[in-house]
Amino acid sequence: MTLAAHVEVSLGSLALDVTIDVGDAVVAVVGPNGAGKSTLIRALAGLVALDRGKVAVDGTVVDDPAHGIRVRPEDRRFGVVFQDHRLFAHMTALENVAFGLRATGVSRSEARRRAATWLERVGLPDVAGRRPGALSGGQAQRVALARALVTEPAVLLLDEPLAAVDASARAELRSVLRTELHRYPGSRLVVTHDPIEAAALAERVVVIEGGKVSQEGPLVDVTCRPRSRWVADMVGLNLLTGTAHGTVIALPNGETVHAADPSEGAVFAAFRPNAVTLHRNRPDGSARNLWSGQVAELFPAGDRARVRIDGPVPLVAEVTADAVAQLKLADGGEIWSALKATEIEVYRV
Repeated sequence: MTLAAHVEVSLGSLALDVTIDVGDAVVAVVGPNGAGKSTLIRALAGLVALDRGKVAVDGTVVDDPAHGIRVRPEDRRFGVVFQDHRLFAHMTALENVAFGLRATGVSRSEARRRAATWLERVGLPDVAGRRPGALSGGQAQRVALARALVTEPAVLLLDEPLAAVDASARAELRSVLRTELHRYPGSRLVVTHDPIEAAALAERVVVIEGGKVSQEGPLVDVTCRPRSRWVADMVGLNLLTGTAHGTVIALPNGETVHAADPSEGAVFAAFRPNAVTLHRNRPDGSARNLWSGQVAELFPAGDRARVRIDGPVPLVAEVTADAVAQLKLADGGEIWSALKATEIEVYRV
Protein backbone atom coordinates (compact mmCIF):
# COMPACT_ATOMS: atom_id res chain seq x y z
CA MET A 1 0.00 0.00 0.00
CA THR A 2 1.37 3.43 -0.94
CA LEU A 3 0.37 7.01 -0.21
CA ALA A 4 1.60 9.67 -2.63
CA ALA A 5 0.58 13.26 -2.03
CA HIS A 6 1.33 16.84 -2.95
CA VAL A 7 -0.47 19.09 -0.50
CA GLU A 8 -0.84 22.85 -0.90
CA VAL A 9 -2.98 24.60 1.72
CA SER A 10 -3.07 28.21 2.89
CA LEU A 11 -4.45 28.83 6.39
CA GLY A 12 -3.82 32.25 7.89
CA SER A 13 -0.07 32.81 7.92
CA LEU A 14 0.65 29.17 7.09
CA ALA A 15 1.47 28.32 3.47
CA LEU A 16 1.81 24.54 3.40
CA ASP A 17 3.47 23.07 0.30
CA VAL A 18 4.58 19.49 0.94
CA THR A 19 5.20 16.48 -1.26
CA ILE A 20 5.28 13.18 0.59
CA ASP A 21 5.49 9.51 -0.39
CA VAL A 22 4.80 6.74 2.09
CA GLY A 23 5.58 3.16 1.10
CA ASP A 24 6.55 0.19 3.22
CA ALA A 25 8.39 2.13 5.95
CA VAL A 26 6.80 3.91 8.90
CA VAL A 27 7.31 7.63 8.24
CA ALA A 28 7.55 10.24 11.01
CA VAL A 29 6.75 13.87 10.24
CA VAL A 30 8.59 16.19 12.63
CA GLY A 31 9.01 19.92 12.88
CA PRO A 32 8.58 22.94 15.16
CA ASN A 33 5.21 24.16 16.39
CA GLY A 34 3.28 25.91 13.64
CA ALA A 35 5.23 24.21 10.84
CA GLY A 36 2.08 22.64 9.36
CA LYS A 37 2.34 19.04 10.59
CA SER A 38 -1.24 18.70 11.86
CA THR A 39 -2.60 20.59 8.87
CA LEU A 40 -0.88 18.04 6.63
CA ILE A 41 -2.62 15.17 8.45
CA ARG A 42 -6.01 16.86 8.24
CA ALA A 43 -5.55 17.65 4.55
CA LEU A 44 -4.58 14.05 3.73
CA ALA A 45 -7.64 12.81 5.63
CA GLY A 46 -9.92 15.19 3.74
CA LEU A 47 -10.74 17.30 6.80
CA VAL A 48 -9.06 20.37 5.25
CA ALA A 49 -9.62 21.17 1.57
CA LEU A 50 -6.59 21.32 -0.72
CA ASP A 51 -5.97 24.58 -2.57
CA ARG A 52 -3.80 22.68 -5.03
CA GLY A 53 -2.19 19.27 -5.26
CA LYS A 54 -3.19 15.64 -5.31
CA VAL A 55 -3.60 12.73 -2.89
CA ALA A 56 -3.48 9.16 -4.20
CA VAL A 57 -3.60 5.77 -2.49
CA ASP A 58 -2.11 2.90 -4.47
CA GLY A 59 -2.50 5.05 -7.58
CA THR A 60 -6.17 5.84 -6.98
CA VAL A 61 -6.71 9.60 -6.65
CA VAL A 62 -8.87 10.63 -3.69
CA ASP A 63 -8.22 14.39 -3.86
CA ASP A 64 -7.38 16.58 -6.86
CA PRO A 65 -9.02 20.02 -6.90
CA ALA A 66 -7.76 20.78 -10.41
CA HIS A 67 -9.91 17.92 -11.74
CA GLY A 68 -12.81 18.25 -9.34
CA ILE A 69 -11.98 15.06 -7.41
CA ARG A 70 -12.68 15.08 -3.67
CA VAL A 71 -13.57 11.78 -2.01
CA ARG A 72 -15.38 12.28 1.30
CA PRO A 73 -13.25 11.66 4.43
CA GLU A 74 -15.41 8.68 5.47
CA ASP A 75 -14.90 7.06 2.07
CA ARG A 76 -11.11 7.36 1.89
CA ARG A 77 -10.28 4.30 4.03
CA PHE A 78 -8.02 6.47 6.18
CA GLY A 79 -7.70 5.74 9.88
CA VAL A 80 -6.84 8.82 11.95
CA VAL A 81 -5.70 8.99 15.59
CA PHE A 82 -5.64 12.52 17.01
CA GLN A 83 -3.64 13.59 20.06
CA ASP A 84 -6.83 14.21 22.07
CA HIS A 85 -8.28 10.77 21.05
CA ARG A 86 -11.77 12.21 20.25
CA LEU A 87 -13.74 9.26 21.58
CA PHE A 88 -17.52 9.51 21.76
CA ALA A 89 -18.25 10.37 25.40
CA HIS A 90 -21.67 8.65 25.46
CA MET A 91 -20.32 5.33 24.15
CA THR A 92 -18.37 2.61 25.94
CA ALA A 93 -14.85 1.73 24.83
CA LEU A 94 -16.23 -1.30 22.99
CA GLU A 95 -18.89 0.78 21.23
CA ASN A 96 -16.29 3.38 20.24
CA VAL A 97 -14.09 0.75 18.62
CA ALA A 98 -17.08 -0.88 16.90
CA PHE A 99 -18.44 2.43 15.58
CA GLY A 100 -16.49 2.50 12.30
CA LEU A 101 -17.46 -1.08 11.50
CA ARG A 102 -21.13 -0.38 12.19
CA ALA A 103 -20.94 2.69 9.93
CA THR A 104 -19.77 0.47 7.05
CA GLY A 105 -22.64 -1.99 7.47
CA VAL A 106 -21.03 -4.66 9.63
CA SER A 107 -23.59 -6.39 11.87
CA ARG A 108 -23.74 -5.38 15.53
CA SER A 109 -22.61 -8.76 16.81
CA GLU A 110 -19.69 -9.02 14.36
CA ALA A 111 -18.63 -5.41 15.02
CA ARG A 112 -18.60 -6.02 18.78
CA ARG A 113 -16.65 -9.26 18.36
CA ARG A 114 -13.97 -7.60 16.26
CA ALA A 115 -13.87 -4.58 18.58
CA ALA A 116 -13.33 -6.85 21.59
CA THR A 117 -10.49 -8.58 19.74
CA TRP A 118 -8.81 -5.24 19.11
CA LEU A 119 -9.23 -4.06 22.68
CA GLU A 120 -7.44 -7.22 23.78
CA ARG A 121 -4.78 -6.66 21.14
CA VAL A 122 -3.95 -3.21 22.52
CA GLY A 123 -3.89 -4.56 26.07
CA LEU A 124 -7.29 -3.34 27.27
CA PRO A 125 -9.62 -6.35 27.50
CA ASP A 126 -11.02 -5.15 30.85
CA VAL A 127 -12.20 -1.65 29.82
CA ALA A 128 -14.79 -2.64 27.20
CA GLY A 129 -17.71 -1.44 29.31
CA ARG A 130 -16.16 1.84 30.46
CA ARG A 131 -16.93 5.21 28.94
CA PRO A 132 -14.08 7.60 28.00
CA GLY A 133 -14.49 9.63 31.19
CA ALA A 134 -13.51 6.57 33.22
CA LEU A 135 -10.33 5.91 31.19
CA SER A 136 -6.84 7.25 31.75
CA GLY A 137 -5.22 9.27 28.97
CA GLY A 138 -3.11 6.30 27.90
CA GLN A 139 -6.11 3.96 27.89
CA ALA A 140 -8.20 6.40 25.86
CA GLN A 141 -5.44 6.74 23.29
CA ARG A 142 -5.16 2.97 22.95
CA VAL A 143 -8.92 2.76 22.43
CA ALA A 144 -8.58 5.43 19.72
CA LEU A 145 -5.82 3.38 18.07
CA ALA A 146 -7.99 0.26 18.14
CA ARG A 147 -10.89 2.24 16.65
CA ALA A 148 -8.68 3.42 13.79
CA LEU A 149 -7.24 -0.02 13.05
CA VAL A 150 -10.32 -2.23 13.40
CA THR A 151 -11.66 -1.09 10.02
CA GLU A 152 -8.40 -2.14 8.32
CA PRO A 153 -7.78 1.24 6.66
CA ALA A 154 -5.49 1.66 3.68
CA VAL A 155 -3.68 4.54 5.38
CA LEU A 156 -3.07 5.15 9.07
CA LEU A 157 -2.42 8.73 10.19
CA LEU A 158 -1.38 9.51 13.77
CA ASP A 159 -1.22 13.13 14.90
CA GLU A 160 0.94 13.50 18.03
CA PRO A 161 -0.49 10.27 19.51
CA LEU A 162 1.50 10.53 22.75
CA ALA A 163 1.29 14.29 23.35
CA ALA A 164 -1.68 14.15 25.75
CA VAL A 165 -0.47 11.06 27.64
CA ASP A 166 1.25 11.46 31.01
CA ALA A 167 4.88 10.42 31.33
CA SER A 168 4.12 7.28 33.36
CA ALA A 169 1.97 5.83 30.55
CA ARG A 170 3.98 7.12 27.59
CA ALA A 171 6.60 4.35 27.45
CA GLU A 172 3.97 1.61 27.57
CA LEU A 173 1.82 3.26 24.90
CA ARG A 174 4.90 3.84 22.74
CA SER A 175 5.60 0.11 22.90
CA VAL A 176 2.02 -0.72 21.89
CA LEU A 177 2.20 1.76 19.00
CA ARG A 178 5.50 0.37 17.78
CA THR A 179 4.15 -3.19 17.77
CA GLU A 180 0.96 -2.29 15.90
CA LEU A 181 2.62 0.07 13.43
CA HIS A 182 5.16 -2.54 12.39
CA ARG A 183 2.45 -5.21 12.13
CA TYR A 184 0.03 -3.02 10.15
CA PRO A 185 0.24 -3.59 6.35
CA GLY A 186 -0.97 -0.17 5.09
CA SER A 187 0.77 3.19 4.75
CA ARG A 188 1.73 4.67 8.12
CA LEU A 189 2.40 8.32 8.87
CA VAL A 190 3.13 9.59 12.40
CA VAL A 191 3.34 13.27 13.34
CA THR A 192 5.49 13.99 16.39
CA HIS A 193 7.70 16.73 17.82
CA ASP A 194 9.63 14.25 19.96
CA PRO A 195 12.86 12.76 18.54
CA ILE A 196 12.56 9.81 20.95
CA GLU A 197 9.15 8.96 19.49
CA ALA A 198 10.45 9.34 15.94
CA ALA A 199 13.36 7.01 16.70
CA ALA A 200 11.12 4.47 18.43
CA LEU A 201 8.34 4.38 15.86
CA ALA A 202 9.67 5.29 12.42
CA GLU A 203 12.23 4.24 9.84
CA ARG A 204 12.05 7.38 7.69
CA VAL A 205 11.74 11.02 8.74
CA VAL A 206 10.27 14.03 6.95
CA VAL A 207 11.12 17.39 8.52
CA ILE A 208 8.69 20.27 7.91
CA GLU A 209 9.71 23.83 8.72
CA GLY A 210 7.64 26.85 7.73
CA GLY A 211 5.27 24.73 5.67
CA LYS A 212 8.04 23.20 3.53
CA VAL A 213 10.09 20.00 3.67
CA SER A 214 13.56 20.98 4.88
CA GLN A 215 15.02 17.46 5.12
CA GLU A 216 13.92 13.87 4.63
CA GLY A 217 15.42 10.40 4.50
CA PRO A 218 16.25 7.37 6.63
CA LEU A 219 16.22 8.17 10.32
CA VAL A 220 19.94 7.55 10.76
CA ASP A 221 20.83 9.99 7.93
CA VAL A 222 18.64 12.78 9.30
CA THR A 223 19.87 12.41 12.87
CA CYS A 224 23.55 12.10 11.97
CA ARG A 225 23.59 14.82 9.31
CA PRO A 226 21.12 17.60 10.17
CA ARG A 227 20.57 20.26 7.55
CA SER A 228 18.91 22.96 9.64
CA ARG A 229 19.33 24.51 13.06
CA TRP A 230 16.00 23.07 14.24
CA VAL A 231 16.97 19.51 13.28
CA ALA A 232 20.38 19.91 14.91
CA ASP A 233 18.76 21.11 18.12
CA MET A 234 16.25 18.25 17.97
CA VAL A 235 18.96 15.58 17.80
CA GLY A 236 21.31 17.40 20.17
CA LEU A 237 24.13 18.34 17.78
CA ASN A 238 26.01 21.56 17.15
CA LEU A 239 25.76 22.71 13.53
CA LEU A 240 27.88 25.28 11.72
CA THR A 241 27.74 26.33 8.08
CA GLY A 242 30.72 27.59 6.09
CA THR A 243 32.93 27.26 3.04
CA ALA A 244 35.58 24.54 3.04
CA HIS A 245 39.02 24.78 1.47
CA GLY A 246 40.75 21.53 2.28
CA THR A 247 40.53 20.90 6.01
CA VAL A 248 39.81 24.56 6.87
CA ILE A 249 36.19 25.77 6.98
CA ALA A 250 35.63 29.52 6.83
CA LEU A 251 32.52 30.66 8.68
CA PRO A 252 30.53 33.68 7.42
CA ASN A 253 31.85 35.89 10.27
CA GLY A 254 35.50 35.20 9.43
CA GLU A 255 36.12 32.54 12.09
CA THR A 256 37.57 29.20 11.03
CA VAL A 257 36.95 25.56 11.89
CA HIS A 258 39.57 22.85 11.36
CA ALA A 259 38.32 19.42 10.29
CA ALA A 260 40.20 16.17 9.85
CA ASP A 261 38.98 15.35 6.33
CA PRO A 262 39.36 17.75 3.39
CA SER A 263 36.37 19.13 1.50
CA GLU A 264 35.56 21.93 -0.92
CA GLY A 265 32.68 24.38 -1.19
CA ALA A 266 29.67 25.05 1.01
CA VAL A 267 29.50 22.56 3.87
CA PHE A 268 27.86 21.79 7.19
CA ALA A 269 30.06 20.96 10.17
CA ALA A 270 28.34 18.98 12.95
CA PHE A 271 29.71 17.84 16.30
CA ARG A 272 28.44 16.44 19.59
CA PRO A 273 28.25 18.69 22.68
CA ASN A 274 30.15 16.10 24.75
CA ALA A 275 33.08 16.36 22.31
CA VAL A 276 33.67 19.95 23.47
CA THR A 277 35.92 20.58 26.48
CA LEU A 278 35.73 23.82 28.46
CA HIS A 279 38.55 25.82 30.08
CA ARG A 280 38.71 29.09 31.97
CA ASN A 281 42.08 29.93 30.39
CA ARG A 282 43.31 29.32 26.88
CA PRO A 283 44.39 25.66 26.98
CA ASP A 284 47.49 23.96 25.67
CA GLY A 285 46.99 20.64 23.92
CA SER A 286 46.29 18.90 20.65
CA ALA A 287 42.84 20.33 19.91
CA ARG A 288 43.03 22.33 16.67
CA ASN A 289 39.85 24.28 17.38
CA LEU A 290 40.03 26.83 20.21
CA TRP A 291 37.34 29.46 20.54
CA SER A 292 36.66 32.03 23.25
CA GLY A 293 33.14 32.92 24.29
CA GLN A 294 30.80 33.73 27.16
CA VAL A 295 28.79 31.29 29.29
CA ALA A 296 25.20 32.21 28.42
CA GLU A 297 23.05 29.48 29.99
CA LEU A 298 23.45 26.36 32.08
CA PHE A 299 21.05 23.41 31.88
CA PRO A 300 21.71 20.81 34.61
CA ALA A 301 20.63 17.24 33.84
CA GLY A 302 21.47 14.72 36.53
CA ASP A 303 25.22 14.29 36.84
CA ARG A 304 25.86 16.31 33.65
CA ALA A 305 24.99 19.73 32.32
CA ARG A 306 24.64 21.44 28.97
CA VAL A 307 26.27 24.84 28.64
CA ARG A 308 25.25 27.31 25.96
CA ILE A 309 28.17 29.48 24.92
CA ASP A 310 27.80 32.73 22.99
CA GLY A 311 30.63 34.12 20.91
CA PRO A 312 32.07 34.18 17.39
CA VAL A 313 31.45 30.40 17.29
CA PRO A 314 28.25 29.82 19.30
CA LEU A 315 27.85 26.27 20.54
CA VAL A 316 26.56 23.95 23.26
CA ALA A 317 28.94 21.87 25.38
CA GLU A 318 28.05 18.97 27.65
CA VAL A 319 30.14 18.55 30.78
CA THR A 320 30.05 16.71 34.10
CA ALA A 321 28.65 18.18 37.31
CA ASP A 322 32.22 18.23 38.67
CA ALA A 323 33.31 20.40 35.75
CA VAL A 324 30.43 22.80 36.43
CA ALA A 325 31.67 23.23 39.99
CA GLN A 326 35.39 23.36 39.24
CA LEU A 327 34.99 25.89 36.41
CA LYS A 328 32.32 27.85 38.30
CA LEU A 329 30.17 27.83 35.18
CA ALA A 330 27.14 29.09 37.11
CA ASP A 331 29.00 32.41 37.50
CA GLY A 332 29.06 32.94 33.71
CA GLY A 333 32.00 34.87 32.31
CA GLU A 334 34.60 34.14 29.65
CA ILE A 335 35.22 30.52 28.67
CA TRP A 336 37.40 28.69 26.15
CA SER A 337 36.02 25.83 24.07
CA ALA A 338 38.32 23.17 22.64
CA LEU A 339 37.35 20.66 19.97
CA LYS A 340 39.48 18.10 18.14
CA ALA A 341 39.28 18.13 14.35
CA THR A 342 38.50 14.41 14.33
CA GLU A 343 35.25 15.05 16.23
CA ILE A 344 33.72 17.10 13.38
CA GLU A 345 31.47 15.55 10.72
CA VAL A 346 31.64 17.56 7.48
CA TYR A 347 29.13 17.19 4.62
CA ARG A 348 27.95 19.19 1.64
CA VAL A 349 25.18 21.76 1.92
